[in-house]
Amino acid sequence: MSNGLWQKRSLGLGILVAAVLLWPAAAGAQDDVNQLKAELEAQKQRQAELTDRINQLEARQKLKERALDEKIEHATAPKPEEEKKADVIPEALKWASKLKWSGDFRYRYEYIDDDGVDSEDRHRNRIRARLGLSAKVNDEWDLGFRIATGNGEVSGDPVSTNQTLDEAFSKKPIWLDQAFFGYHPQWLEGFHVLGGKIENPFYKVGKNELIWDGDLTPEGVALTYGLSLSEQTSLNWVAGGFWVNEESSGGDTSLWGIQGHLKHQFDKPTYFLAGAGKFCYGNIQGEESLAAEWNAATGAFFGNTNVGTVYALDYDLFEVFAEFGTVLAELPVAVFADYVQNTAADDEDTGWLVGVVVNKAKDPGSWQFEWDYRELERDAVVGQFSGSDFVGGGTGGEGHRFALGYVLAKNVTTNVTYYANEFDRPGIEGEKYDRVQIDLALKF
Repeated sequence: MSNGLWQKRSLGLGILVAAVLLWPAAAGAQDDVNQLKAELEAQKQRQAELTDRINQLEARQKLKERALDEKIEHATAPKPEEEKKADVIPEALKWASKLKWSGDFRYRYEYIDDDGVDSEDRHRNRIRARLGLSAKVNDEWDLGFRIATGNGEVSGDPVSTNQTLDEAFSKKPIWLDQAFFGYHPQWLEGFHVLGGKIENPFYKVGKNELIWDGDLTPEGVALTYGLSLSEQTSLNWVAGGFWVNEESSGGDTSLWGIQGHLKHQFDKPTYFLAGAGKFCYGNIQGEESLAAEWNAATGAFFGNTNVGTVYALDYDLFEVFAEFGTVLAELPVAVFADYVQNTAADDEDTGWLVGVVVNKAKDPGSWQFEWDYRELERDAVVGQFSGSDFVGGGTGGEGHRFALGYVLAKNVTTNVTYYANEFDRPGIEGEKYDRVQIDLALKF
Protein backbone atom coordinates (compact mmCIF):
# COMPACT_ATOMS: atom_id res chain seq x y z
CA MET A 1 0.00 0.00 0.00
CA SER A 2 1.11 3.39 -0.70
CA ASN A 3 1.64 5.94 2.00
CA GLY A 4 -1.28 8.07 0.70
CA LEU A 5 -3.75 5.25 0.91
CA TRP A 6 -2.60 4.33 4.39
CA GLN A 7 -2.97 7.83 5.66
CA LYS A 8 -6.56 8.04 4.39
CA ARG A 9 -7.48 4.73 6.06
CA SER A 10 -5.84 5.77 9.31
CA LEU A 11 -7.78 9.11 9.33
CA GLY A 12 -11.11 7.38 8.75
CA LEU A 13 -10.39 4.81 11.42
CA GLY A 14 -9.53 7.63 13.89
CA ILE A 15 -12.73 9.41 13.18
CA LEU A 16 -14.73 6.24 13.70
CA VAL A 17 -13.01 5.54 17.01
CA ALA A 18 -13.62 9.13 18.21
CA ALA A 19 -17.29 8.96 17.29
CA VAL A 20 -17.69 5.70 19.14
CA LEU A 21 -15.97 7.15 22.19
CA LEU A 22 -17.89 10.54 22.20
CA TRP A 23 -21.41 9.25 21.43
CA PRO A 24 -22.39 8.38 24.99
CA ALA A 25 -21.37 11.87 26.24
CA ALA A 26 -23.40 13.61 23.53
CA ALA A 27 -26.41 11.43 24.23
CA GLY A 28 -26.21 12.28 27.99
CA ALA A 29 -26.06 16.01 27.32
CA GLN A 30 -29.18 15.85 25.18
CA ASP A 31 -30.98 14.02 27.96
CA ASP A 32 -30.02 16.78 30.40
CA VAL A 33 -31.38 19.44 28.06
CA ASN A 34 -34.63 17.56 27.63
CA GLN A 35 -34.95 17.08 31.37
CA LEU A 36 -34.35 20.85 31.98
CA LYS A 37 -36.99 21.73 29.45
CA ALA A 38 -39.41 19.38 31.15
CA GLU A 39 -38.71 20.94 34.53
CA LEU A 40 -39.21 24.47 33.15
CA GLU A 41 -42.53 23.47 31.65
CA ALA A 42 -43.55 21.92 34.96
CA GLN A 43 -42.54 25.09 36.81
CA LYS A 44 -44.56 27.25 34.42
CA GLN A 45 -47.52 24.99 34.94
CA ARG A 46 -47.20 25.23 38.70
CA GLN A 47 -46.81 29.03 38.47
CA ALA A 48 -49.93 29.30 36.34
CA GLU A 49 -51.85 27.15 38.78
CA LEU A 50 -50.57 29.25 41.70
CA THR A 51 -51.58 32.51 39.95
CA ASP A 52 -55.03 31.10 39.25
CA ARG A 53 -55.33 30.04 42.87
CA ILE A 54 -54.36 33.51 44.09
CA ASN A 55 -56.92 35.13 41.76
CA GLN A 56 -59.61 32.81 43.08
CA LEU A 57 -58.70 33.65 46.68
CA GLU A 58 -58.75 37.38 45.97
CA ALA A 59 -62.15 37.10 44.28
CA ARG A 60 -63.54 35.16 47.24
CA GLN A 61 -62.12 37.78 49.65
CA LYS A 62 -63.80 40.61 47.75
CA LEU A 63 -67.09 38.75 47.79
CA LYS A 64 -66.75 38.23 51.56
CA GLU A 65 -65.93 41.93 52.12
CA ARG A 66 -68.89 43.02 49.97
CA ALA A 67 -71.21 40.69 51.81
CA LEU A 68 -69.90 42.01 55.14
CA ASP A 69 -70.46 45.65 54.06
CA GLU A 70 -73.98 44.83 52.99
CA LYS A 71 -74.66 43.18 56.34
CA ILE A 72 -73.31 46.20 58.22
CA GLU A 73 -75.31 48.63 56.07
CA HIS A 74 -78.43 46.57 56.50
CA ALA A 75 -77.87 46.30 60.24
CA THR A 76 -77.31 50.04 60.73
CA ALA A 77 -79.97 51.34 58.30
CA PRO A 78 -83.14 52.56 60.11
CA LYS A 79 -86.14 50.36 59.59
CA PRO A 80 -89.41 52.00 58.46
CA GLU A 81 -90.87 51.46 61.88
CA GLU A 82 -87.71 52.88 63.45
CA GLU A 83 -87.99 55.96 61.25
CA LYS A 84 -91.50 56.44 62.51
CA LYS A 85 -90.29 55.99 66.08
CA ALA A 86 -87.61 58.65 65.53
CA ASP A 87 -90.36 61.18 64.73
CA VAL A 88 -92.33 60.30 67.80
CA ILE A 89 -91.54 62.47 70.83
CA PRO A 90 -91.11 60.49 74.05
CA GLU A 91 -94.11 60.63 76.31
CA ALA A 92 -92.17 62.51 79.00
CA LEU A 93 -91.29 65.33 76.56
CA LYS A 94 -94.60 65.72 74.71
CA TRP A 95 -95.43 68.83 76.72
CA ALA A 96 -92.41 70.64 75.19
CA SER A 97 -93.83 70.34 71.66
CA LYS A 98 -96.80 72.44 72.76
CA LEU A 99 -94.65 75.42 73.81
CA LYS A 100 -93.33 78.23 71.64
CA TRP A 101 -90.96 80.94 72.85
CA SER A 102 -90.55 84.40 71.33
CA GLY A 103 -88.86 87.58 72.40
CA ASP A 104 -87.15 90.79 71.44
CA PHE A 105 -84.71 93.39 72.73
CA ARG A 106 -84.40 97.04 71.72
CA TYR A 107 -81.73 99.59 72.59
CA ARG A 108 -82.77 103.22 72.04
CA TYR A 109 -81.06 106.58 72.14
CA GLU A 110 -83.56 109.40 72.51
CA TYR A 111 -83.34 113.18 72.22
CA ILE A 112 -86.23 115.40 73.38
CA ASP A 113 -86.68 119.15 72.97
CA ASP A 114 -89.88 119.98 74.88
CA ASP A 115 -90.66 123.70 74.87
CA GLY A 116 -93.95 123.00 76.59
CA VAL A 117 -92.27 122.34 79.95
CA ASP A 118 -89.60 125.02 79.50
CA SER A 119 -86.79 122.64 80.35
CA GLU A 120 -83.40 121.89 78.89
CA ASP A 121 -82.98 119.38 76.07
CA ARG A 122 -83.08 115.81 77.26
CA HIS A 123 -80.78 112.93 76.22
CA ARG A 124 -81.48 109.42 77.45
CA ASN A 125 -80.73 105.80 76.66
CA ARG A 126 -83.47 103.22 77.08
CA ILE A 127 -83.97 99.48 76.72
CA ARG A 128 -86.99 97.32 76.07
CA ALA A 129 -86.96 93.56 76.69
CA ARG A 130 -89.91 91.21 76.15
CA LEU A 131 -90.20 87.45 76.48
CA GLY A 132 -93.30 85.57 75.36
CA LEU A 133 -94.49 81.99 75.75
CA SER A 134 -97.47 80.39 74.00
CA ALA A 135 -98.83 76.95 74.81
CA LYS A 136 -101.27 74.77 72.90
CA VAL A 137 -103.72 73.15 75.29
CA ASN A 138 -105.60 71.19 72.62
CA ASP A 139 -106.98 71.68 69.11
CA GLU A 140 -109.33 74.46 70.26
CA TRP A 141 -107.69 76.09 73.31
CA ASP A 142 -104.36 77.80 73.89
CA LEU A 143 -102.60 80.05 76.40
CA GLY A 144 -100.23 82.99 76.07
CA PHE A 145 -97.92 84.86 78.45
CA ARG A 146 -95.46 87.73 78.05
CA ILE A 147 -93.29 89.67 80.46
CA ALA A 148 -91.67 93.00 79.64
CA THR A 149 -89.65 95.84 81.06
CA GLY A 150 -91.47 99.01 82.07
CA ASN A 151 -91.75 101.75 84.67
CA GLY A 152 -94.21 102.93 87.27
CA GLU A 153 -94.31 103.30 91.02
CA VAL A 154 -97.42 101.19 91.60
CA SER A 155 -97.46 99.06 88.45
CA GLY A 156 -96.24 99.21 84.87
CA ASP A 157 -96.99 102.07 82.46
CA PRO A 158 -99.86 100.78 80.23
CA VAL A 159 -98.46 102.41 77.07
CA SER A 160 -94.71 101.92 77.41
CA THR A 161 -92.34 98.99 77.91
CA ASN A 162 -89.23 101.20 77.87
CA GLN A 163 -86.85 101.33 80.81
CA THR A 164 -84.46 104.30 81.11
CA LEU A 165 -80.85 103.50 81.93
CA ASP A 166 -80.30 105.55 85.09
CA GLU A 167 -80.69 105.39 88.88
CA ALA A 168 -77.10 104.31 89.61
CA PHE A 169 -77.10 100.89 87.89
CA SER A 170 -80.19 99.83 89.85
CA LYS A 171 -82.05 96.65 88.94
CA LYS A 172 -84.89 97.17 86.50
CA PRO A 173 -88.47 95.97 87.04
CA ILE A 174 -90.22 93.32 84.95
CA TRP A 175 -94.01 93.43 84.58
CA LEU A 176 -96.66 91.02 83.35
CA ASP A 177 -97.42 92.38 79.87
CA GLN A 178 -99.78 89.66 78.58
CA ALA A 179 -101.58 86.67 80.09
CA PHE A 180 -104.54 85.26 78.19
CA PHE A 181 -106.48 82.25 76.94
CA GLY A 182 -107.61 81.68 73.39
CA TYR A 183 -110.58 79.64 72.22
CA HIS A 184 -110.82 78.76 68.51
CA PRO A 185 -113.81 76.44 67.97
CA GLN A 186 -113.52 74.02 65.08
CA TRP A 187 -117.26 74.21 64.48
CA LEU A 188 -117.00 77.90 63.45
CA GLU A 189 -113.98 78.63 61.28
CA GLY A 190 -112.56 82.14 61.67
CA PHE A 191 -114.13 82.75 65.10
CA HIS A 192 -111.88 83.39 68.10
CA VAL A 193 -112.34 84.29 71.75
CA LEU A 194 -109.53 85.93 73.73
CA GLY A 195 -109.64 86.64 77.44
CA GLY A 196 -107.27 88.10 80.03
CA LYS A 197 -104.56 90.68 79.44
CA ILE A 198 -104.39 90.56 75.66
CA GLU A 199 -102.84 92.21 72.64
CA ASN A 200 -105.02 95.04 71.35
CA PRO A 201 -107.53 93.31 69.01
CA PHE A 202 -108.71 96.45 67.18
CA TYR A 203 -107.34 97.09 63.68
CA LYS A 204 -105.13 100.17 63.17
CA VAL A 205 -104.50 101.28 59.57
CA GLY A 206 -100.78 101.78 59.03
CA LYS A 207 -100.30 100.71 62.67
CA ASN A 208 -101.07 104.33 63.60
CA GLU A 209 -101.43 105.48 67.21
CA LEU A 210 -104.16 108.10 66.90
CA ILE A 211 -106.43 106.27 69.38
CA TRP A 212 -104.32 103.41 70.76
CA ASP A 213 -100.63 103.26 71.63
CA GLY A 214 -98.81 100.27 70.14
CA ASP A 215 -97.83 98.92 73.57
CA LEU A 216 -101.35 98.95 75.04
CA THR A 217 -102.55 95.51 76.19
CA PRO A 218 -106.19 95.85 77.33
CA GLU A 219 -107.72 93.57 79.96
CA GLY A 220 -110.99 91.75 79.44
CA VAL A 221 -112.60 89.61 76.73
CA ALA A 222 -112.60 90.06 72.96
CA LEU A 223 -114.42 88.23 70.16
CA THR A 224 -113.05 88.26 66.62
CA TYR A 225 -114.50 86.82 63.44
CA GLY A 226 -113.12 86.73 59.90
CA LEU A 227 -115.38 85.78 57.01
CA SER A 228 -114.54 85.38 53.31
CA LEU A 229 -117.32 86.87 51.19
CA SER A 230 -115.58 85.87 47.96
CA GLU A 231 -112.13 84.96 46.70
CA GLN A 232 -111.20 88.64 46.74
CA THR A 233 -113.31 90.12 49.54
CA SER A 234 -113.22 89.48 53.29
CA LEU A 235 -115.03 90.89 56.31
CA ASN A 236 -113.49 91.12 59.80
CA TRP A 237 -115.04 92.34 63.01
CA VAL A 238 -114.04 92.66 66.66
CA ALA A 239 -116.12 93.19 69.79
CA GLY A 240 -114.80 93.47 73.32
CA GLY A 241 -115.46 94.48 76.90
CA PHE A 242 -112.51 95.64 79.02
CA TRP A 243 -112.11 96.53 82.70
CA VAL A 244 -110.17 99.79 82.98
CA ASN A 245 -110.41 100.27 86.73
CA GLU A 246 -112.24 98.42 89.50
CA GLU A 247 -113.52 100.31 92.51
CA SER A 248 -114.45 98.81 95.86
CA SER A 249 -117.27 101.36 96.04
CA GLY A 250 -118.98 103.19 93.21
CA GLY A 251 -119.01 102.33 89.53
CA ASP A 252 -116.12 100.63 87.79
CA THR A 253 -114.49 102.28 84.79
CA SER A 254 -114.88 100.13 81.68
CA LEU A 255 -114.42 100.18 77.91
CA TRP A 256 -116.78 98.60 75.38
CA GLY A 257 -115.96 98.49 71.72
CA ILE A 258 -116.99 97.06 68.37
CA GLN A 259 -115.18 97.47 65.05
CA GLY A 260 -115.47 96.04 61.55
CA HIS A 261 -113.62 96.43 58.28
CA LEU A 262 -114.01 95.18 54.72
CA LYS A 263 -111.00 94.35 52.52
CA HIS A 264 -111.09 93.85 48.76
CA GLN A 265 -108.07 92.47 46.90
CA PHE A 266 -108.13 93.69 43.30
CA ASP A 267 -105.11 91.91 41.87
CA LYS A 268 -102.13 91.35 44.12
CA PRO A 269 -100.73 93.45 45.59
CA THR A 270 -103.41 96.12 45.01
CA TYR A 271 -106.12 96.26 47.71
CA PHE A 272 -108.56 98.61 49.41
CA LEU A 273 -109.72 98.45 53.02
CA ALA A 274 -112.32 100.49 54.89
CA GLY A 275 -113.98 100.20 58.27
CA ALA A 276 -115.56 101.84 61.31
CA GLY A 277 -115.63 101.41 65.06
CA LYS A 278 -117.46 102.54 68.18
CA PHE A 279 -115.76 102.69 71.62
CA CYS A 280 -117.60 103.73 74.78
CA TYR A 281 -116.06 104.30 78.21
CA GLY A 282 -118.25 103.65 81.23
CA ASN A 283 -117.95 105.67 84.44
CA ILE A 284 -114.92 107.75 83.47
CA GLN A 285 -116.44 111.21 83.92
CA GLY A 286 -115.83 112.36 87.49
CA GLU A 287 -113.12 109.72 88.06
CA GLU A 288 -109.55 110.51 89.10
CA SER A 289 -106.67 110.42 86.64
CA LEU A 290 -106.02 106.96 85.24
CA ALA A 291 -102.30 107.69 85.45
CA ALA A 292 -102.55 107.77 89.24
CA GLU A 293 -103.44 104.07 89.14
CA TRP A 294 -99.94 103.09 88.00
CA ASN A 295 -97.86 106.05 89.18
CA ALA A 296 -98.82 107.62 92.49
CA ALA A 297 -96.50 110.54 91.81
CA THR A 298 -98.54 111.88 88.90
CA GLY A 299 -102.12 112.86 88.35
CA ALA A 300 -101.61 113.65 84.67
CA PHE A 301 -104.59 113.69 82.30
CA PHE A 302 -102.40 113.67 79.16
CA GLY A 303 -104.20 116.60 77.57
CA ASN A 304 -107.78 115.67 78.49
CA THR A 305 -109.99 118.30 80.13
CA ASN A 306 -110.17 117.92 83.89
CA VAL A 307 -111.90 119.58 86.79
CA GLY A 308 -109.50 119.52 89.69
CA THR A 309 -108.37 115.91 90.04
CA VAL A 310 -111.13 114.26 87.99
CA TYR A 311 -112.13 113.91 84.33
CA ALA A 312 -114.55 116.62 83.22
CA LEU A 313 -116.10 114.65 80.35
CA ASP A 314 -117.26 111.26 79.21
CA TYR A 315 -115.73 109.56 76.15
CA ASP A 316 -117.80 107.80 73.46
CA LEU A 317 -115.64 107.50 70.36
CA PHE A 318 -116.71 106.99 66.75
CA GLU A 319 -113.99 106.01 64.26
CA VAL A 320 -113.79 105.61 60.47
CA PHE A 321 -110.69 104.57 58.58
CA ALA A 322 -109.42 103.50 55.15
CA GLU A 323 -106.29 102.10 53.56
CA PHE A 324 -105.14 101.57 49.98
CA GLY A 325 -102.11 99.51 48.93
CA THR A 326 -100.41 98.96 45.59
CA VAL A 327 -96.99 98.97 43.88
CA LEU A 328 -95.31 102.09 42.51
CA ALA A 329 -91.90 102.00 40.79
CA GLU A 330 -91.62 98.34 41.86
CA LEU A 331 -92.05 99.33 45.52
CA PRO A 332 -95.03 98.39 47.73
CA VAL A 333 -96.84 101.54 48.87
CA ALA A 334 -99.74 101.96 51.30
CA VAL A 335 -101.64 105.18 52.07
CA PHE A 336 -104.08 105.37 54.97
CA ALA A 337 -106.32 107.71 56.95
CA ASP A 338 -108.04 107.58 60.34
CA TYR A 339 -110.70 109.87 61.82
CA VAL A 340 -112.17 109.87 65.34
CA GLN A 341 -114.76 111.95 67.17
CA ASN A 342 -115.84 111.95 70.79
CA THR A 343 -119.61 112.23 70.54
CA ALA A 344 -119.87 112.87 74.28
CA ALA A 345 -118.01 116.18 74.02
CA ASP A 346 -119.16 119.50 72.57
CA ASP A 347 -115.76 120.97 71.76
CA GLU A 348 -112.15 119.89 71.15
CA ASP A 349 -113.63 116.52 70.20
CA THR A 350 -112.05 115.38 66.90
CA GLY A 351 -108.83 113.90 65.65
CA TRP A 352 -107.51 112.78 62.28
CA LEU A 353 -104.39 111.27 60.77
CA VAL A 354 -103.07 110.59 57.25
CA GLY A 355 -99.97 108.62 56.40
CA VAL A 356 -97.97 106.59 53.91
CA VAL A 357 -95.65 103.57 54.08
CA VAL A 358 -93.13 102.95 51.28
CA ASN A 359 -91.43 99.57 50.81
CA LYS A 360 -91.16 96.90 53.50
CA ALA A 361 -88.25 96.18 55.86
CA LYS A 362 -88.31 92.40 55.79
CA ASP A 363 -85.16 90.74 54.39
CA PRO A 364 -81.55 91.77 55.11
CA GLY A 365 -80.69 94.87 53.12
CA SER A 366 -84.32 96.01 52.74
CA TRP A 367 -85.70 99.33 54.03
CA GLN A 368 -88.99 100.99 54.92
CA PHE A 369 -90.06 104.64 55.08
CA GLU A 370 -93.07 105.93 57.02
CA TRP A 371 -94.71 109.33 57.39
CA ASP A 372 -97.89 110.52 59.04
CA TYR A 373 -99.45 113.78 60.09
CA ARG A 374 -102.08 114.09 62.79
CA GLU A 375 -104.20 116.65 64.59
CA LEU A 376 -105.63 115.42 67.87
CA GLU A 377 -107.84 117.75 69.87
CA ARG A 378 -107.84 117.60 73.66
CA ASP A 379 -110.94 115.45 74.20
CA ALA A 380 -111.05 113.45 70.98
CA VAL A 381 -109.76 110.31 72.76
CA VAL A 382 -108.62 109.24 76.21
CA GLY A 383 -105.07 110.64 76.35
CA GLN A 384 -103.79 107.92 78.69
CA PHE A 385 -104.17 105.29 75.94
CA SER A 386 -103.16 107.20 72.77
CA GLY A 387 -99.60 107.37 71.37
CA SER A 388 -97.04 107.94 74.14
CA ASP A 389 -94.41 109.58 71.89
CA PHE A 390 -96.57 112.17 70.09
CA VAL A 391 -96.32 115.50 72.04
CA GLY A 392 -94.83 113.48 74.90
CA GLY A 393 -97.96 111.36 75.18
CA GLY A 394 -101.65 112.16 74.98
CA THR A 395 -103.85 114.65 73.16
CA GLY A 396 -103.80 118.36 72.36
CA GLY A 397 -101.28 118.57 69.55
CA GLU A 398 -100.51 118.29 65.88
CA GLY A 399 -97.51 117.45 63.73
CA HIS A 400 -95.44 115.05 61.70
CA ARG A 401 -93.79 111.71 62.31
CA PHE A 402 -91.00 110.46 60.03
CA ALA A 403 -89.48 106.99 60.34
CA LEU A 404 -86.86 105.07 58.38
CA GLY A 405 -86.05 101.41 59.05
CA TYR A 406 -83.30 99.18 57.67
CA VAL A 407 -82.72 95.43 58.12
CA LEU A 408 -79.06 94.86 59.04
CA ALA A 409 -79.29 91.06 59.20
CA LYS A 410 -81.90 88.40 59.75
CA ASN A 411 -84.03 89.49 62.74
CA VAL A 412 -81.83 92.57 63.34
CA THR A 413 -83.14 96.03 62.38
CA THR A 414 -82.28 99.65 62.99
CA ASN A 415 -84.77 102.54 62.95
CA VAL A 416 -84.64 106.32 63.11
CA THR A 417 -87.84 108.19 64.05
CA TYR A 418 -88.43 111.94 64.24
CA TYR A 419 -91.46 113.69 65.74
CA ALA A 420 -91.93 117.34 64.76
CA ASN A 421 -94.96 118.36 66.81
CA GLU A 422 -96.69 121.40 68.24
CA PHE A 423 -98.81 121.67 71.38
CA ASP A 424 -102.46 122.73 71.35
CA ARG A 425 -103.11 122.80 75.10
CA PRO A 426 -104.02 125.70 77.37
CA GLY A 427 -100.93 127.56 78.55
CA ILE A 428 -98.54 125.96 76.07
CA GLU A 429 -100.46 126.36 72.82
CA GLY A 430 -98.08 126.74 69.86
CA GLU A 431 -95.02 125.49 71.75
CA LYS A 432 -92.75 123.07 69.86
CA TYR A 433 -92.09 119.46 70.72
CA ASP A 434 -89.26 117.59 68.89
CA ARG A 435 -88.27 114.02 69.56
CA VAL A 436 -85.61 111.84 67.87
CA GLN A 437 -85.30 108.09 68.47
CA ILE A 438 -82.50 105.85 67.17
CA ASP A 439 -83.17 102.14 67.70
CA LEU A 440 -81.35 98.83 67.36
CA ALA A 441 -83.79 95.90 67.67
CA LEU A 442 -83.21 92.14 67.76
CA LYS A 443 -85.86 89.42 67.94
CA PHE A 444 -86.25 85.65 67.88
